[in-house]
Amino acid sequence: MDTIEIKNREELKVSKLADHIIGSEIIRIAGEINEKIKNGEKVYNLTIGDFNPKIFPIPAELKKAILEAYDADETNYPAADGMPELRQAVSDLLKKRGGLDYAPDQILIACGARPIIYTVFRALVDQGDTVIFPVPSWNNNHYTYLNDAKAILIETKPENNFMPSAAELQPYIQKANLISLCSPLNPTGTVFTKEALAEICDLILAENQRRSAGQKPLYLMYDQIYWELTHGNIKHYDPVSLRPEMKKYTVYVDGISKSLAATGVRVGWAMGPKKIIDKMKSILTHVGAWAPKAEQVATGNYLAELGQYDAFLTTMRKRLSDRLVGFYKGFQELKKEGFRVDAIAPQAAIYLTVQFNLQGQKTESGKVLTKAKDVTSYLLDEAKVGLVPFYAFGSPEDSTWYRLSAGTCKTEDIPSIISNLRSALQKLRN
Repeated sequence: MDTIEIKNREELKVSKLADHIIGSEIIRIAGEINEKIKNGEKVYNLTIGDFNPKIFPIPAELKKAILEAYDADETNYPAADGMPELRQAVSDLLKKRGGLDYAPDQILIACGARPIIYTVFRALVDQGDTVIFPVPSWNNNHYTYLNDAKAILIETKPENNFMPSAAELQPYIQKANLISLCSPLNPTGTVFTKEALAEICDLILAENQRRSAGQKPLYLMYDQIYWELTHGNIKHYDPVSLRPEMKKYTVYVDGISKSLAATGVRVGWAMGPKKIIDKMKSILTHVGAWAPKAEQVATGNYLAELGQYDAFLTTMRKRLSDRLVGFYKGFQELKKEGFRVDAIAPQAAIYLTVQFNLQGQKTESGKVLTKAKDVTSYLLDEAKVGLVPFYAFGSPEDSTWYRLSAGTCKTEDIPSIISNLRSALQKLRN
């Protein structure tokens, strides 16, 4: 048999969706970092939107409750929409700390925010529908692709802290079926102002009033997974609190992953109109992306005592704020020294938005840094610092902005990181 024929017959065919899905740039950069670490290099990995459990452990009471739940053999299937005690605890938490009134049957538990986001898209977006989202933002492009929907990207501006405005959304509003927003925002660590979010809510309400009866509404997915991690005097705002009539058009994404440094515990939730939550439950039932029962039982017990929750968050916010402010001050020092860098003052989450405007500069070897990828690689090779460029979050490939994550960083490492960056920047020439 002909060799080419054998090769063609043995070639594995996959679905068009799988064949064209885009790989993660963050994972690619992480691979480079891991290779350097494997070769014995000291690398400061500030790419991961996660926590080092040795630096940021989950609450001791939560860990104890998880172990107790396993000891009690809570290892079979959980309820399809989440354990009742956990949904009640989440309902109480939202009301007492967030000012949001959602009954337990308006809440859906899943194994973190990712399956919640996927299920929101599947429940609200049909093939060919249009989704509007800002860039930079996390994974909206991938979820839109997985739904075979059309994407309208709103390129946000640094002078607006990379948060979208109603004026930027307005030209596309009549085409849209879903608007996907996140605040505090991954990757920027910035938040909506009260006025900016209220204007967007008014835009959505006006559009829904314009639409005819029987036409699918314009929905809002509001990802607030970082809402408990605001810093200083920054306040978190949400659409339903600002405009109560938004309740029938809004589905929230939330959970303990970030606020309790519990990314691997995998307990997230959605809240929204009961009909939508019920449909999401049905979809999730077939996906099977439930949070493990023991973790659900433990989280319900932990959240039932909000005093310990508040105490943990107070410490968590301070420790993160110390790191982010430390980095921000370091970047401002570098900027004053004449280097082409900048940073936006930290507002929330575990991220700092930083700028390296280095395109066009030459390395000691004479190589010109022409692309953001070149700058990213240079910082990794010369400064031993790993950062994620904003183009990994949908921004243009020539963007000069980066996400710096503080979740795996020790406070005492910050001066060394800034020093490494200074040394690397000093080697560049115009």
